[in-house]
Amino acid sequence: MTTGLPAQSTTEHSEVLGSLIRGHRLRIGLTQRQLADLSTISVRAIRDLEKGKAQRPRTDTVRLIADGLRLGPRARTVLEEAARRGHRFEGDGRRPLAERPSPPVPLHPIIGRDAETAVVVEELRSGTERLITVVGLSGVGKTRVALEAAARMHEAGFSVLWHTAPGPVPDFLPADDDSVTALTADCADFLHGGGQDGELPARLADLAGGRGLLLVLDGVEPSLLDGHRLNRLLRDVPGIRLLVTAEEPWDVPCERLFLLSPLDAPAPPAGSDSPATRFFLARLRRDRPDITADERSLADIARICHRLDGHPMALVAAASWLTVCDLPTLCRIVEFDPAALLDRLSGDPAVSRLPERTGRTIGRLPADHQRLISALHEADADEFTLGDVVRLTGRTLPECGHMVRRLLVSGVIRASTDTGRSAFRVLCVVRALAPAAAAAADAAA
Repeated sequence: MTTGLPAQSTTEHSEVLGSLIRGHRLRIGLTQRQLADLSTISVRAIRDLEKGKAQRPRTDTVRLIADGLRLGPRARTVLEEAARRGHRFEGDGRRPLAERPSPPVPLHPIIGRDAETAVVVEELRSGTERLITVVGLSGVGKTRVALEAAARMHEAGFSVLWHTAPGPVPDFLPADDDSVTALTADCADFLHGGGQDGELPARLADLAGGRGLLLVLDGVEPSLLDGHRLNRLLRDVPGIRLLVTAEEPWDVPCERLFLLSPLDAPAPPAGSDSPATRFFLARLRRDRPDITADERSLADIARICHRLDGHPMALVAAASWLTVCDLPTLCRIVEFDPAALLDRLSGDPAVSRLPERTGRTIGRLPADHQRLISALHEADADEFTLGDVVRLTGRTLPECGHMVRRLLVSGVIRASTDTGRSAFRVLCVVRALAPAAAAAADAAA
């Protein structure tokens, strides 16, 4: 049960805080923009504070504004006390939640994922879907799409709780609010079957009761999640949405499966301005800013991106090799031995685990699916059709259709649009590791 100041009292203290900030700002002749520049707080946040809309500002926010206003000790104490009185304390004695918990901050811009992000955001925001699981091969960019979707949901008024499963160091700056971190951990624990007496985390329904709440479970193992707990969560907290990133589906009735394929990387010359090419150029500028994007360089990059199927993590690894070779040499290596480039020279933990995680994905597939991948690898064709699968396996068309769908969901193949027909490609990353995975499967059998 939530206790604390009545809503009317909270609003009154927010108005007091806003009046203090506005009074100090006008006294020293600053505009809201100037105060924003001095305090590093956004103009919108300052405007909301002055209007009394922000009822529970963070302590750091108040401190930065006090610094920007150059307040003395006494005035600073009064300002901080007004902010504290505006906080709504929870019954479990923890610190108050931030006004609207926000997602982590990504370290790199998103490239070429506008369409995918727009679909995810619209379905979650509108409530058309309340649980979306983004699946795809390791390193394909699931977390980055989730970060962008969460940021847009936050802009739309949703609170965001972000949980990252244990693993490599994440490529973003996590939230530093202890109360938000604790609540997020409670939510993840609940969906994993833990928690005190199986009760929903305290404060969750209250937080979702505003304009909505998005809970992100990034990089989780769906087999460890509790479907019955999910049903309770969705039933008892109507304002909540869930966004999950995983290598496999959760396989619960309300799940909307969203397959994230690698970046579009058409064969040259069409690929000179593809999302994969733009992504590679962004990484290239970090490792080799001296390489100019002229016509010849763009052609080589398009070939590299196409050969690596636009897989973002494979492109990151390949770009790192430009510290020891030139672009034409890298292009030749990719053509003849792409597997040699899957280990990033800088030793990035996320990239170095790409072969391991891809091998694990292949190993999870049924034995007949692994044999199909090996047969496609031996056929050495750039792409294959459903008819080719029928011919190679000797199975019925419906059976082969299910096999192709399973391979698509696992992320080891992608749809190919090079010839304008319904065809597929085995990802280069998978081709490089398929022989070793097949041998391991045979040995296990």
